[in-house]
Amino acid sequence: MSALGHYLEEEGIATVAIASIRPQAEKTRPPRALWVPFELGRPLAPPGDAVFQKRVLVTALKLLERSDGPVLLDDFTDDDPRERPDPAWQAPTSGLASPQPGNPSGDMLANALQAELLALAPFYARSCVARGRSTVGLSGLAPAACGDYVVAWLRGAPPAVSPVADMSPVLCLRFAIDDLKAFVLEAAQWTGRPSAQQLGDWLWNETATGAAIRALRSRLIASNDDRAKLIAGMFLVPGLRV
Repeated sequence: MSALGHYLEEEGIATVAIASIRPQAEKTRPPRALWVPFELGRPLAPPGDAVFQKRVLVTALKLLERSDGPVLLDDFTDDDPRERPDPAWQAPTSGLASPQPGNPSGDMLANALQAELLALAPFYARSCVARGRSTVGLSGLAPAACGDYVVAWLRGAPPAVSPVADMSPVLCLRFAIDDLKAFVLEAAQWTGRPSAQQLGDWLWNETATGAAIRALRSRLIASNDDRAKLIAGMFLVPGLRV
């Protein structure tokens, strides 16, 4: 989008971008950009908060009034109002089996992941009822099938065939992992209103799911499969959590 902005400006059309990753905007140098401190995928911050979202949009559009460009990068200083930590929130996985510290084997990670997903299933079901929706479904597999597929990767050689027609095994793995992340995060939100930071810290530092995804990322990056390396490096673990 940053490159496209330059082409549009050359045709006399003023542009402004909303940037979620400041270093990326600094490197690509769009004609005008507003950096926002929100989670990826939330360029306007809280869904359903029209007043706050309008403030973000108006701040971005005001950059069109500036003439000191062509490259501008301003900051939106207010954080997402939902990002205040909830002191009452407790993760729903207390007491579950977790992989051993250090460098656990694939079988150990697989066992811990299976136990965790089984324990989280009731919380996920309640969350779906309470929220009236779920973001799980990118892979086309049910959560349990996503877990089984990721476990198969953890236990040994990559499966030769994807469970989803017309999808390669490694691409199916990427989407199954996305669905598992959504599954555990939605389950965790049944127990309160945690901030994104709380959820991220819990997922990547305390869960078997996070440990399993990290292990698969490392394995794929060390493989000889260029496509697997690309997917592992870009999509499995957020850059700030690597």
